[in-house]
Amino acid sequence: MKSLRHKAKHYLISAAKVLILLASFYFIYRQLANNDALDWQQFTVKFAEWRWYEVAFLVFLSFANRFLEILKWKNLVHFIRPMKTGEAAAQVLGALTAGTFTPNGIGEYGAKALYFEKSQAKTVVFLNLVCNGIQMILSVLFGMIGLLYFNWKMRLLPSGDILMIFGGIAFVFGLVFLGRNFQVRGLSVRKLIEKIGQIPNEIHRKNVALAVCRYAAFSHQYYFLFLLFGVDLPYGLLMATIAAVYFLASSLPTFQFLDFAVKGSVSLFFFGFLGINEWVVAFITTLMWLLNVVIPVGIGSYFVLKFKSPWLS
Repeated sequence: MKSLRHKAKHYLISAAKVLILLASFYFIYRQLANNDALDWQQFTVKFAEWRWYEVAFLVFLSFANRFLEILKWKNLVHFIRPMKTGEAAAQVLGALTAGTFTPNGIGEYGAKALYFEKSQAKTVVFLNLVCNGIQMILSVLFGMIGLLYFNWKMRLLPSGDILMIFGGIAFVFGLVFLGRNFQVRGLSVRKLIEKIGQIPNEIHRKNVALAVCRYAAFSHQYYFLFLLFGVDLPYGLLMATIAAVYFLASSLPTFQFLDFAVKGSVSLFFFGFLGINEWVVAFITTLMWLLNVVIPVGIGSYFVLKFKSPWLS
């Protein structure tokens, strides 16, 4: 009887893995095939003009983006136990693939927890929150600076409206501070801060440094793609717009496989004010998605197939 249950569990897990992979690549195909904004013939002509080392640099920045995320996870998990880079890579890329169909990649939290003992699940989810949290804080910080600079240059909104927006943000933070002792199912902002304080400062410092490097990698990949497509705009204005687009697009609830569609619509709005051709914006957004989501998901599918959870042993 126990043998039959074990076999049934094994077949169910195998079926789930295959379904995840098939669904991932199906949605990737649909997004590429049904996007009318992508003129592949025009892109082929442009791509032929690129030098091999320019393409290599783009791929390197994609590698740096994910590798820095892997190092962040390895650094934070050291709070529980030492981990090799290869093991951290398997967890990050496997969880990325498993979280493809969940809003804002929230499924990654549960997927990473499955790599550890049940008793460590809450700690793993918390560490993943810290890992993603610092990236979100940087996105908000640089995004708000970018929005201010963009608005100063393009004069989209009156100063009064900008003050109201920042006043609203300050009001929300004030409410969070005042309600730091308010508990929901035993959780509160104060308890969260105390728990963060239990992590050694050395781990926090390394986490922040790696997060800054990661932000620099993918934002400059965005910038470099604009250069390859012949966009000639001041560095400060282009980087400010990239920061604003990434901040606003990341604030919207979405799924990994729809990431480029959401970022694409926000990008078209902002970069349109800079006079950049729509097809260029559409292709750059799609290439960023292919390089930083689709390829890692493809690699992560290998780790999903090899996945064995201690929960199921």
